Amino acid sequence: MQQGRTGRLNPAVARARRAVQRTVDAALGPDLGNGTAPPLVLVGCSGGADSLALAAATAHLLRRGRLRVGAVVVDHQLQEGSAEVASRTAATLRGMGLDPVHVERVHVTRTGTGPEMAARLARYEAFRAVAERTGAAAVLLGHTRDDQSETVLLGLTRGSGTRSLSGMPESLVKDGVRYLRPLLNITRAETETVCAAEGLQPWHDPSNADTALTRSRIRHEVLPFLESQLGPGVARALARTASVLGADADYLEEQAAAAYDDAAVPTRSQDPRAASSVMLDGAGLKQMPAALRRRVLARACVDAGGETPTFERLGALEDFALGYGAAGPVQMAGKVAAWRHRSDADHARGCLELRGEPTPAAQQTSSTQNNPGSAQ
Repeated sequence: MQQGRTGRLNPAVARARRAVQRTVDAALGPDLGNGTAPPLVLVGCSGGADSLALAAATAHLLRRGRLRVGAVVVDHQLQEGSAEVASRTAATLRGMGLDPVHVERVHVTRTGTGPEMAARLARYEAFRAVAERTGAAAVLLGHTRDDQSETVLLGLTRGSGTRSLSGMPESLVKDGVRYLRPLLNITRAETETVCAAEGLQPWHDPSNADTALTRSRIRHEVLPFLESQLGPGVARALARTASVLGADADYLEEQAAAAYDDAAVPTRSQDPRAASSVMLDGAGLKQMPAALRRRVLARACVDAGGETPTFERLGALEDFALGYGAAGPVQMAGKVAAWRHRSDADHARGCLELRGEPTPAAQQTSSTQNNPGSAQ
């Protein structure tokens, strides 16, 4: 380990340590460990080069007394020998001084998702559970600049919007857990250098070389081809795009949240069976910039109990909200319908209502209310 060195600190090790310190300070405060009990953070570690390098860099803050550092090793049980890999990784982490180190075995269930997404959902549920049990202030993830570039390129191929093209955020709160990604400006080659300098032997996940998986295909075929045709620096440029658009997406979402609150009006739905209903002022929607209006309408669909709409369905809903097309209703994904209401004294241009489909429980309640004898 480089903490016992007598020579010059490896530059990649130094960069990784600075990246972790900067990200943790920004999220948890720069005075960690100064007169107060240091908070616990957990490193999500697969045993690969990226997460092992992250663990080694975070252990440096542990040795300085600025953090308590533990880890979560997730065994997806998708490959033969996965339990041995998880056990070996846990031993390596304990050797760095990390404590507690939790090995979580998960069952990856595909329910309408691909194998990568199914594994991701199971992994994040394990992170959430351990963070909740331990009271950890944050979970650190080892995504690198290469991962960020791949994410942006995936978004481009899918015709995604600003949020998707902004890639993975450095800091994110999801299901009550704060996730930090300190290595988004560190390359995969640098994490391998860190592991070599620290005397660590990373595990090489065979699925990372399986080009049947979309992300692996981008990593091993698409990005190398783009760099061979367009010159080096494509991956760096894609990651830079994420950094630029991340701030823009944050600002647009803040403005859209304020616009949503301004446009929201009390619901008029008289249907007691409705699962949920959202009402928006028609004049307010018409006056909004398109970038905000689409975000407001997408959120309204979700708040009414539906799904985030596709680009095409969102366009149809926007046209309907602006008064174009048929009288409605417009059906949205997740069993939500959009209705237009006429103008009145309070709303000169009427209102748009998004109404969720009645739930079975609500239908039973309504039936009981309408037929008192049925409850006997």
